[in-house]
Amino acid sequence: AKITVNGAVLTAALADNPSAQALRELLAEGPVTIQMHDYGNFEKVGPLGRSLPTNNEQITTQAGDLILYQGNQFVIYYDTNSWNFTRLGKINDVTAQELRDILGGGSVSVTLSID
Repeated sequence: AKITVNGAVLTAALADNPSAQALRELLAEGPVTIQMHDYGNFEKVGPLGRSLPTNNEQITTQAGDLILYQGNQFVIYYDTNSWNFTRLGKINDVTAQELRDILGGGSVSVTLSID
């Protein structure tokens, strides 16, 4: 999957679960743009616009993790947090600091797509 934000294009490996498969199917219909805001100084979160199946598990996130929260919120982590979430994937080849720099401080528009 591709994640386009603030002029940067990141690539992500999607997880192997029904939630990530549903996200793949959604993106196959076309790119999805999400308005994301900062939360807790460790994540950006925004509404996906529809619900996906959940596969919640206790996860300690790392920078670059893509998470589904409450079935309809898309989350990009740039720091750690532990909670019951559904893993959607992980951004490839980016450090926590690089991700913070790319995502910026406030609200941001993020576009998800597949090649």
